Amino acid sequence: MLYQSIQYIKFLLKSTNQHGVHSPFVYNLVTKCFYDKTKHKAYYSISSYRKTLLKNSSKIRVTDLGAGSHVMKNQERRVSKMARNAGSTCKRAKLLYRITSYFKPKNILELGTSLGISTYAMSLENPNAKITSIEGCPNISAFTKKQLEKLQVKNVSIINGDFNDVIAKHVSKQYDLIFFDGNHQKEATLSYFETLLQTANNDSVFIFDDIYWSKNMTEAWETIKKHPKVTVTVDTFFWGFVFFRKEQVKEHFTIRV
Repeated sequence: MLYQSIQYIKFLLKSTNQHGVHSPFVYNLVTKCFYDKTKHKAYYSISSYRKTLLKNSSKIRVTDLGAGSHVMKNQERRVSKMARNAGSTCKRAKLLYRITSYFKPKNILELGTSLGISTYAMSLENPNAKITSIEGCPNISAFTKKQLEKLQVKNVSIINGDFNDVIAKHVSKQYDLIFFDGNHQKEATLSYFETLLQTANNDSVFIFDDIYWSKNMTEAWETIKKHPKVTVTVDTFFWGFVFFRKEQVKEHFTIRV
């Protein structure tokens, strides 16, 4: 946690808002998506689902295949505590909704379903979009499937399994948006990134969660930024955005959201 605090101070010192952005593409992203103040109707649905999870006192036996949790160390965890500590915050879920609204991706891949807060947010904007979400823990996967069925979500397919095994079966597809939120380890993150590069198109966006989770995770982020196929990145501290637009000059932005 000390590492994250120090990195956040550094982030604040070098970050900017739309006034420090000279790229039209990133300027529009920041002003029309990141800073969009519209009170979208979907926000109520997102908040309502998260509140339902926060009130759920049932327990799930968790199998951690990734880096695990900074807060929860017990294998058996209450849904309410998971929603509070591991699930997406309302602010981030709403931002993810705006991102799917802005880019309108048709095919979405999510690594790490968890309790499905982010999954649900992405599903609300475009019910015709196809969302594939991979969850390593069988019990969480089963729980979240039931929750999304209750919400009558029709465009999400949750797959339980090891990320490497499942990803290998999906590299022949193209994804417009990939949300990396399931394994906060350097080697695993870089492996997923390299494998899934072949699924990206010119307009794809990769979003990496918790790029300052640890020193190793930040090193993974810095390696990704330097990749020759990456042209534009946006660091919002909690998420790192990666773009592959060949028409863009390679440039890195640090934006307060």
